[in-house]
Amino acid sequence: MSVVRGAAPVAPARLMFSQIALFGLAVFALLVFSGGWELPAVGENATEAGSAILRLGYLPAYAAGFALIALRPGSTLRVLIRQPFLLVLLTVAVASMFWSVNPDQTVRRCFALVCTTLGGVALAARFRWPQLAEVVGAAFAVLIVACFVVCLAVPRIGVMTELFPGAWRGLWREKNGLGGLMAFGFCILSAAALLNPRRARLWWAFAGLAVVLVLMSTSKTSLVSLVLGAGALGFVLVARRGPAVGAAATWAGVTGVVLLIAFSLFAADVFFAILGKDATLTGRTKIWSAVMREIEDRPWQGYGYSAVWGDKSGWGPFAWISKNAGFQAQHAHNSWLEQWLGLGLVGLIAWGLFYLQTMSLAAIAVFRDRGGGLLAFPFLVVYSLVSLTESIAVVYNDFRWVLFVAFAAKLAFPDREVRA
Repeated sequence: MSVVRGAAPVAPARLMFSQIALFGLAVFALLVFSGGWELPAVGENATEAGSAILRLGYLPAYAAGFALIALRPGSTLRVLIRQPFLLVLLTVAVASMFWSVNPDQTVRRCFALVCTTLGGVALAARFRWPQLAEVVGAAFAVLIVACFVVCLAVPRIGVMTELFPGAWRGLWREKNGLGGLMAFGFCILSAAALLNPRRARLWWAFAGLAVVLVLMSTSKTSLVSLVLGAGALGFVLVARRGPAVGAAATWAGVTGVVLLIAFSLFAADVFFAILGKDATLTGRTKIWSAVMREIEDRPWQGYGYSAVWGDKSGWGPFAWISKNAGFQAQHAHNSWLEQWLGLGLVGLIAWGLFYLQTMSLAAIAVFRDRGGGLLAFPFLVVYSLVSLTESIAVVYNDFRWVLFVAFAAKLAFPDREVRA
């Protein structure tokens, strides 16, 4: 029997090609969910209702998510079984079409929500923590390069000229969109560097560029998120040095949070001045008050998933919120009020339980799971802060919701159960 020397084995080559293809598919889905293509494609004034591109542009991301699920259907099912509160939350959202004030819109957006959520579940089922960090990190790296290109080469798109002249907005409609995402990006890219030492220099370089973009956005809220994320990452690194150091770090972290809350309550004027906000948080408190008035009318069932803000009838809850707030808002600017308004008390409780489950597993991961601690915990800390002033939970076609679901599901699905 003759053996041809130098012949490359076929199976390893196919395996490598398969892994690269899956990596690229996942990165592609995340780039679509980032929404970074919307501004260059349709401009800043286009709406979902008026643009076919916005309505159809996310379909390739859904397809990519379903492709990842089809390759690992068993793993995906096991992930979903461990997320009962997420399943209840989705069930309530879909069921809300029966009492929605805008049922057609609720049906369409529930479909988008389910597809978006399954995309996050697919990522958790397919990748281990180091791989997942690099998948998300690669998506952020592409967005960072694109932002620098558009801001420096095409400033009419990437730089704001009206409300905040000179502030960078990159691929999004306003500076807070760029700054907020890059604050998350810094956490993700730093975790990718720590979990993949061989490519640490690459990921640290992109993490530094994310910081530059946060600064160029001039968003003070995003800068606070960045500092908080860096602090959470440092807390994980210190806490994993040993039981005694971990206990001391935990007490220090709890004390710091308590002091921050006390400072924001008893020195509110100074706190708002640091953030560059007024006492109404740029009108957010007015929105919250107006939203609560509408919630009082339908506290149990809500008005239907994503049904309020697209209601232009002139006599629905959106009209009353606009009247009482004094202006037209795009969402409730609070993830918790948003769930209560749309999904009622049952939906709010389901979201709260899902959130608590995720944060509890993340806190445990700080001490037991290096991947979950480094990647999920800092992201979730920043997510918790942002969710108080923005509606970023249970959002269809949203990059941050995909990542939240992916990390939440992954925390309950350890690496040893992921097949290569």
